[in-house]
Amino acid sequence: MPGENNTEAPSGNFITHIIDEDLETGKYDGRVVTRFPPEPNGYLHIGHAKSICLNFGIAKRYNGTCHLRFDDTNPLKESIEYVESIKEDVRWLGYDWQDHLYFTSDYFDQLYAYAVQLIKAGKAYVDSLTPDEIREFRGTLNTPGKESPYRDRPVEENLALFEQMAKGELEEESCVLRAKIDMASPNIVMRDPTLYRIRKKDHHRSGSKWCIYPMYDFAHCLSDSIEKVTHSICTIEFVNNRELYDWLLDALDVYHPQQIEFARLNLSYTVLSKRRLIQLVSEGHVSGWDDPRMPTLSGLRRRGYTPSSIRKFCDTIGVARRDSMVDISLLEYTLREELNRFAPRVMAVLNPVKVIIENYPEGRTETLEAVNNPEDPSMGSRSIPFSREIYIERDDFMEDPPKKFFRLAPGREVRLRYAYFIKCNDVIRDDSGNITALRCTYDPETRGGNTPPDGRKVKATLHWVSAAHAIDAHVRLYDHLFNVENPMQSGDFQQHLNPGSLVSADVSKLEPGLKDAEPGSHFQFERMGYFFTDPEDSSPGAPVFNRVTTLRDTWAKIKKTL
Repeated sequence: MPGENNTEAPSGNFITHIIDEDLETGKYDGRVVTRFPPEPNGYLHIGHAKSICLNFGIAKRYNGTCHLRFDDTNPLKESIEYVESIKEDVRWLGYDWQDHLYFTSDYFDQLYAYAVQLIKAGKAYVDSLTPDEIREFRGTLNTPGKESPYRDRPVEENLALFEQMAKGELEEESCVLRAKIDMASPNIVMRDPTLYRIRKKDHHRSGSKWCIYPMYDFAHCLSDSIEKVTHSICTIEFVNNRELYDWLLDALDVYHPQQIEFARLNLSYTVLSKRRLIQLVSEGHVSGWDDPRMPTLSGLRRRGYTPSSIRKFCDTIGVARRDSMVDISLLEYTLREELNRFAPRVMAVLNPVKVIIENYPEGRTETLEAVNNPEDPSMGSRSIPFSREIYIERDDFMEDPPKKFFRLAPGREVRLRYAYFIKCNDVIRDDSGNITALRCTYDPETRGGNTPPDGRKVKATLHWVSAAHAIDAHVRLYDHLFNVENPMQSGDFQQHLNPGSLVSADVSKLEPGLKDAEPGSHFQFERMGYFFTDPEDSSPGAPVFNRVTTLRDTWAKIKKTL
């Protein structure tokens, strides 16, 4: 597929400006090492794609390296399934970590040693307050916290208790290891944060070796240090955690990377909270993590998004310091712009009504030529059959049309794409009065859709398929999963689920050449949108098509108003 392996470095931004200055001053000896550190507790989504493109892109820009490191410190929520899905998604986006695949669990022994070092230095203690008491003692944004009565335990007692924690001799939530910093700090993160907690749960990699696990803030900065990362790039919600990041590295006197924060991606009509996405899956609102309505990379992939369009989108929105809402129309526009260049054009009728061309010879079939892609003449043309009975879209006919309806109506003439002018003379109804077919005539002088010798013109061109040759196909019409711009604007985001996010067009009639469409193929159904052969549900001779996006170029209209 065009552009799939073209992982260009991102455009310049405030992060690259920082790195440029570091390189000029010789900081980190001219090295650039970034990392993408996902938690293996769910599937990646489009927000993660921004971080992937940024971290791997910066490494490419400076001929550096980017590590893929799994922050696997919570065995209650993690699994090998998530690990493998994340690796697949990163590869699909076009990035390669080469031999730089790491797991925080690889460092559990060293992290434990660091914790012991902090205890010996009087900078960490075992606290026996309950979780509720710890929250109460922490204080608020307006009131300072209170010191735990266990804060001044002797070093030897703390070491013994921490060892008991590690051996599984103490119960969960009976105690935690906390840093001893400042309970009156204006930054709540610095009010003696928890470093280790007891979790008597086997780990997907280390098995039953450990029953204590490090907290994110403790493990993350030290993993960066162990791997000699130079620039630890994370999203803006960690800006307050940077003070703790620096404190821990300084307290242990170890190699010190630089944490830099950027604005996370917020996308309209979308939820990007992993916790909310898990809820959508577990409660059955979607068919799974790869449901084509999901903003997960596996969902976008199955819907028909291309990795190059997602990389282009991430580069287009850029890297900022402040959060903002990005219109999902920009994502759709980026994809549409790419598919327009290489997707073959075909004709598909999704809600058919039969047209009987009464003056066309019975039993006759002729072959017409249709252009595969007007954007790329090298794609050539294809042959399509035409016969006495065809299907058109039911919405392309109105018995009593309004003034600005220019498609087919009684007594009106239209052009059939690549075929002839036809004129509607009558309608056929069933016993309930529903229209089942249209009686029409055609003008033989207009073959190929050409203007007739008398020069008369029509105002509409319709797509169609031959009834005798059309194939039946299952077509899914996807729309936004939510029907409001910001689903999180109220307490219950589920109340904004879009009941029309999936419509099945089970009576669709398609060009016969689509019967053998390969799974994972893109097409433009003329006048209907861009479609993708579902790689999971399609089978030989029975393709299933997902609508990737409509033809309506909403973002182009938005740009004109800016």
